[in-house]
Amino acid sequence: MDWILTTWAALPAFAQSTFWILVVTVVLILSVAFTTLLERKVIGAMQLRKGPNRVGSIFGLLPGIFQPFADVFKLLFKEIVIPANSNKFLFRIAPAITLIPAFAIWAVIPLDPNLVIADVDAGLLYVLAMTSVGVYGVILAGWASNSKYAFLGAMRSAAQIVAYEIAMGFALVGVIMAAGSLKLGAIIEAQQGGWFAWNWFWLFPLFVVYLIAGVAETNRAPFDVAEGESEIVAGFHVEYSGMAFALFFLAEYANMILISALVAVLFFGGWLSPFDGHIAADSTLRDMPLVGFVIGDGFHWLFLKLFIVLFSFLWFRATFPRYRYDQIMRLGWKVLIPVTIVWIVVEGVMAYYGVGPWQT
Repeated sequence: MDWILTTWAALPAFAQSTFWILVVTVVLILSVAFTTLLERKVIGAMQLRKGPNRVGSIFGLLPGIFQPFADVFKLLFKEIVIPANSNKFLFRIAPAITLIPAFAIWAVIPLDPNLVIADVDAGLLYVLAMTSVGVYGVILAGWASNSKYAFLGAMRSAAQIVAYEIAMGFALVGVIMAAGSLKLGAIIEAQQGGWFAWNWFWLFPLFVVYLIAGVAETNRAPFDVAEGESEIVAGFHVEYSGMAFALFFLAEYANMILISALVAVLFFGGWLSPFDGHIAADSTLRDMPLVGFVIGDGFHWLFLKLFIVLFSFLWFRATFPRYRYDQIMRLGWKVLIPVTIVWIVVEGVMAYYGVGPWQT
């Protein structure tokens, strides 16, 4: 072990960063694959059916555990059809434009008190820039297909993403005001003090707006207007097949995990333990190896918070019917954006009088 630690410390920073990039990328790809299985299992349980239960098991447990791999193999062997009159270059790169930003954002997300690939000062600005790039993949996919159905689906999705992106941006303004920094690590550290020191308590309306906007940003039910009911087609990706088609759904699930991680970081203290501030630093509990690890800060808390938010995405899909397009636009422009503006003003008053996170 000492040799491993010594060798790791001797590696240049570039090599260490490359290693963590590979680790995070592989874990994300596997997480996306198994999130598809989790969704089918969770919704199946809510609807009193089994979900996938034929492809593999581990010692008779977890039936259907290899279903994601079966789906991958099936899509790999399907033909990728490119429409004859499409813009073939843009048609090919549109799925990548949608997927790559969802992975690139993880470079600035603090996974642990001592682990972040790129600890940049303007991390939140980078997150906003990358999340805005994804809409170009949707627009290009619909336009390059040279199909009116795909183009209409792309326009619906793009309008929705733009509307809810504004609400998300305003919600993040409140987080910046509370933390006084654009650095994600600093935003987490500003929430130290336990459950009620986290931003969800003092910025609850902004938390609700951000969560709703996050569901809409990922084109998830009940905001999945890309699937045009009157056209009986899939929307902007109707002309895609095989792995090109699969990349859009990989991007959707990758964005679900990303939004869940951002909610955990921005509103639930990221890797901070909920016991912080409730158990004294010199408590004998912290001196016990296993108990000290569990109740202390660390990645396990970020993962737990991420999983709870991710579960809510699946819960919403099994619970709410799809909204009409006019209802979605009205909610984004006439409800969520005004709520964020009003609460930013309230937050400014709280900061002026030193209430909540601004107590001196």
